[in-house]
Formats: sequence, structure tokens, C-alpha cells
Amino acid sequence: MTLTPKTTSRPKVAVYKFSSCDGCQLSLLNLEDELLDLADAVDIAYFLEATRAVKPGPYDVALVEGSVTTPHEIERIRQVREEARFVIALGTCATSGGIQALRNFANAEEYARTVYEHPNFLEYLNTASPISETIKVDLEIWGCPVNKYQVLECIAALLQNRRPNLPQYSVCLECKRNGTVCVLVSQGIPCLGPVVQAGCGAICPANGRGCYGCFGPWSQGNFDSFVPTLVEAERYPGETALLLHNFNANANAFRKAADAARKASKKEA
Repeated sequence: MTLTPKTTSRPKVAVYKFSSCDGCQLSLLNLEDELLDLADAVDIAYFLEATRAVKPGPYDVALVEGSVTTPHEIERIRQVREEARFVIALGTCATSGGIQALRNFANAEEYARTVYEHPNFLEYLNTASPISETIKVDLEIWGCPVNKYQVLECIAALLQNRRPNLPQYSVCLECKRNGTVCVLVSQGIPCLGPVVQAGCGAICPANGRGCYGCFGPWSQGNFDSFVPTLVEAERYPGETALLLHNFNANANAFRKAADAARKASKKEA
């Protein structure tokens, strides 16, 4: 991918929000000093979380936070794709559907009737999906929320006409680099670290709890081997499946692993 502008002006960047909690956009704002440098390198033309000022498209880069959960969002994400040269899915909601994708495993209409007094006023889809199921996505940055420095690296890579230098290893390596003792081995605490993409700095294991997979499945994770091992160490039946059935429950690798964990847990019982 190359972000060479078609004119001598700075590349135009737009930041969009779909169904999400705004956490990934806040991660961008938390860049603080780096954000000033970024603003010098690109033209932040659309970013309602930061400013009401809007410059019309087309845009060179669109950063999209959130999943597609309504009919209107289907139309809107297609419009984003038409107006942007590059689309980057920003965070867990945009890459796998996020926590709201738990509706995919239940009955959305039943949820609506239970929560809202007048569900007939709602317009929603029965499933929540990553934006890649509706449009072509050029790059995905996982995380709940995203690692702000990874976002900065991806934009810098586009500006410099090179591939982004992102971690290609699991959370376990981050634990080793930090000197964090394995919570699964030492304390029997369930941890998804061996099959989860690095990027968070292994915050949870460093604080005495297991990784629950907010940065999504590691592409080289050996789920077939790891899931039976985790099931064998369960403190109560079904614990592994519940651990996988979380922020990234809708990610294909997690969905398959959760199903395998349920079957293995029943056999253990």
C-alpha cells in the first residue's frame, strides 16, 4: 500500500465511529505529543471525537471503529469505502464484531423485548459483524482498545510506502520479555496467552489474571493442541468455552475453539 498523495497537499485522514464504545478513538487522542506530529504529516479531515470541523472527501485513509449492527450502518460503511483510498479496521469491534457480536449467539429480538419498553422503535440487524463482511478492508488493527502506537505505526508505514511492523507473536512472548511468571503454570489460572495476538503488553498476566483475548486470535496459535490442555485444567466445567466466548467471541478461530472446548468439557465431566 502506498499513501503517496495525488497532489502536493498532505494525505487526508478520516476517523469514523460505528457501533462501539469510542475506546479506540480515545486511544488515538491519547497519543498526545505524537498526535501533534501526526497532524503535521497528515490532514485530519474528519474526526468528530476530536473536532466538529469537517472537510469533505474523498479521503486517502479511513480509520473505522465499530461493528456493523444496523441497516443504516451497512449503507454508511459502503459510502466510507467509496470515499476512501484505504480503509483500516480499527479495533476488535471493527475486526470481529466486538462484544456486541454476542447477539450472534442468541436471539436479538428477545434481547430487544427484554431491555426496551418499545422495541418496535428499534432498527437493528440480528447479528453484529466486522466491517470486512460488508466492504473490502485494506488493513486490520486488532485490540480492545487498540494499541495507539500500532495505529501510529500503520499510518507511518503508509506514508513511507512500506509494510507496517506489527508484532507477529503471542502474548506469551510479551510475558517472557516482561519477566512475568506464567499464571497458568504457577497458579492454575486459565489464560489464552498462547493463542492470542500480542500487542497489549500482557497487562492482565502481569496483574495476576489470565489473558482473555482482547487482541484477537494469533494467526499461528495451535488451538487444536491448546484447548484440550486448558479444558483439562478447568476449575469448573465449561470454563474454557466461557473464556473464549468474550470480546472476540465472533472471531472464527475463537468460535471454533469455543465449540471444541464445550465438547471436550462434556467428555471430561
